[in-house]
Formats: sequence, structure tokens, C-alpha cells
Amino acid sequence: MEKPSLDSPLIPGHTEVLVSGADGANEAGPKSGGEFFVEIKRQLSLAGPLIASSLLQNILQVISVMFVGHLGELALSGASMATSFAGVTGFSFLLGMSTALDTMCGQAFGAKQYHMLGIHMQRAMLALTLVSLPVAVIWSYTGSILKLCGQDPEIATEAGLYARWMIPTIFAYGLLQCHVRFLQTQNIVFPMMLSTGVTALLHVLVCWLLVYKSGLGSKGAAVAISISYWTNVLLLALYVRLSPACKKTWVGFSRGALHDMSSFIKLAVPSATMVCLEFWSFELLVLLSGILPNPKLETSVLSISLNTASMVFMVPFGLGAAVSTRVSNELGAGHPQAASLAVKVVVFLAITEGLIVGLTMILARGIWGYAYSNVEEVVRYVAIMMPILATSNLLDGMQCVLSGVARGCGWQKIGALVNLGAYYIVGIPSAVLLAFVFHVGGKGLWMGIICGLLVQMLLFSAITYCTNWEKEVSAPLILFLTDTAYFNSTGSLFCEQSCRG
Repeated sequence: MEKPSLDSPLIPGHTEVLVSGADGANEAGPKSGGEFFVEIKRQLSLAGPLIASSLLQNILQVISVMFVGHLGELALSGASMATSFAGVTGFSFLLGMSTALDTMCGQAFGAKQYHMLGIHMQRAMLALTLVSLPVAVIWSYTGSILKLCGQDPEIATEAGLYARWMIPTIFAYGLLQCHVRFLQTQNIVFPMMLSTGVTALLHVLVCWLLVYKSGLGSKGAAVAISISYWTNVLLLALYVRLSPACKKTWVGFSRGALHDMSSFIKLAVPSATMVCLEFWSFELLVLLSGILPNPKLETSVLSISLNTASMVFMVPFGLGAAVSTRVSNELGAGHPQAASLAVKVVVFLAITEGLIVGLTMILARGIWGYAYSNVEEVVRYVAIMMPILATSNLLDGMQCVLSGVARGCGWQKIGALVNLGAYYIVGIPSAVLLAFVFHVGGKGLWMGIICGLLVQMLLFSAITYCTNWEKEVSAPLILFLTDTAYFNSTGSLFCEQSCRG
């Protein structure tokens, strides 16, 4: 076997990738205006199905809570509190950990290290399943934890019951996110949209049967969520294992996935921190609203605002996922200029989307509150909040796509520090100051978060603007060096197939 020299590529077969991409296009040369519009088309074709998938996936829990709402006020309060508790203690952390695959699978695909996508996904599946075990234990004590936090005993007991029946969901959720990232980084997004759509339609029927016909009541709604998530996992798993589109990236289970598990953990922990710090700050707003004067009104309006913001956030969320894929693919392929172009395009799309959605929110401010309440006081307060929400949506959209760029580049540690400073040094303290010191009320809470979003967006913008994209293309080489050496040393058939590819 020939010994490697300083002139040898770190990844076998990667040298020619640095010259031409998957379509054979040369990276050198100036970018024309036509390429800008081609990149817009690429990102929109990715973002559209991802937005639809995210909306459909999030609506599963909404549908369950809606069915429970017809059982009575106590059942609704318990299900809502359990859903919020599950998001804070489980779903957000697993979602964050899975975003490490945005970097690892995306760059591996761009570098034509196709076999590594399956290895990375298997590592993620194992890691997220292990993390789900302590989360399941926490969920089994939800009622006791909520009582210790001073929540109403009846509601806490109901929430604890709902959360215990949701425990199988956490294992399905982790596996689902791994499959979603695996497919997304290969630009395979329509199957995800179809499987999620089928699952959402079936979920309505399953909820109706389990909540009203089986006699399970609110427990049936929790079981329905588990069934729907496992159905979605099964559909995507079958697609991955049977579709010709994944024949290069999924070649079966491998012991190689157990090798160097620490490489995934080192990226997954800051990825989870980055997501959780942001997610928790918005949940904290609702808790703070409960200690304002007239807490019933403030909590209702803040909940409506959070629900509205979460819904419109799905658009920049899809754009962020799309640019994460585009940037990681291009960096893995050794195309710094193409990665830079992808960033410019997504910023343009985010600003455009923010302005259009923001203008729509402002124009609809007088009637939007009626979608949630018939109480005139609530409707008027929501109308006052809508311009504030429009502003936050613009800033949130910008930071979301720039966070996607950070995931594509593997900057999760930097992203976690940015989010820590933006939300917990600026955002939350500003919210407390405006709401409780200057007595601006619920509006002040959201304006404080806007201060955090502004800092977050400016920091990510500065980091992205100062990025040397020529140097960034060397990062994927380091990322894959250990794994490639391992597979070469063991004579892996997978590596041989990749090198011939």
C-alpha cells in the first residue's frame, strides 16, 4: 500500500471534488446574475417541502390537544401543560442533538463520502435513543415535578398522567429527526412531506377513535401521538431502506457506527445547547406573564402571540434547513464561492419573507384575535401585539437562516455562545426590565425578546460576514479524517465503494 504524503488528499477521491461538483460545474470564475436565480430556485425547492413537513409534524400535538379540549377544562389544562413540559425537557433537546447531522451528513454528501451518511445516522440514532432513557424517567415524574414547581395539584396530576402515556413518543421522535436530517442533507425532501402528510391525516382518525370511542379519554390523545410518530418513522425507514435514491448512502447497519461516537457527541451537545437556549427563552415569556398584573389576560395574549409566532416561524425554519443543506453540501464538495452565494440568497429570501409576512400581520391585526377568542379585550390586545410580532418575525427569520448557515459550517459551539449572550444576557433581562420596572406589561416582555433577537442577528451577521469561505472548505477534510482512516484500516467495503464513486 502506498504511503500517504503531504500532497495526498485527506479524503480519498476528494481532490477532484474540489475542482468540480456533483454536476461537474467548475467552481472557478465569476458568478453571474443567472446563478443567483438558480440558487433561489434550488433553495425554494428544498424549503417548500421542509416548511410543509414542519407544519404537519408540529400540528400532530395541536390536533391531540384540540381533541382533549372537548373533554373539559381540566383535561385541556393538563394536556397543554404536559405538552409544554415535554417540549422543554425532551423534544427541544433531541431536536437540537439531531441538527449535528446537518453538518456531518451534509458535508459528507458534498464530499461524495456517501457511505458516511449512513454511519453518521446510525451514531445519531444510538445516541438519541440513549438520551431518551433519562428523558422518559423525567416524564414519568412529570406530575410530582410540576407540583414541586408550585403548579395546581389537579392540573399537575392530569399533566403527569398525559406525559406518562406520551413516553413512547420520545423514542420515536429521536429516530424520526435522524431520518429527516439524513434525507434532507441529500436534498430528498418530497418523501418526507408525503409521509408527514399521510401521518397527519391518519392522526385525526386515530385521535377520534382513542379519545372518544375507546374510553381512554385524554390518555388516548397521548397514545395517538405515539402511534403517529412511530408511523412516520416506519414510513421513512422503509423509504430509506428500499428506495434507489438511498442505495449509496444506506448500505445497512455497520459496527463502524460504534467507532468514534465522541465525534458526534462533541457536535451534538453544542447543537442541542444552541437550540434549547432559544426555545427555553420563549417558554419563559409565558411563565413571566403569569406574574404580571391581570395575569389571565396577559397569559392568554402571550400564549396567542407565541402560537402565532411559532406558526409564521415555520417559513424561515424551512429556509434555514435549506441553506444548512446547501452550505454543508458545497463546503463538503470544496466550493467556497457556491457556499457564499447560498448565504447571500437565503438572506435575500429571509428579508423578503419577513417583510411580506410582517405587512400581512399588520394589515390583519384587527381581526386576527377573533381566531382565538371572542373576548373584545383579548382581541384589542392582540391587535396591539401584532406589529411587535411582525418586527420579531423579521429579526427571527434573519437569525434563523444565519443559524442554518452556522449548522452547515459546524459552528454550533459559537452558536451556543451567541444564543446564551443574546437571550440570557440581553433578551430576558430586557424583558424583565421593560415589563416589571417600566410597567410596559406583556408588550414589554416581547420587546425584550426582540432586543435579544436583534443582538443574535447582528452577531451571526458579523460572524458570517467575516467568514473566509476559502478556509472553511478545509473543515470538512478534518471532520472526515478519523472516520476515513478507520475505514481504510479495516478494509471497509463501504470506503472502497465511495472511492470508486
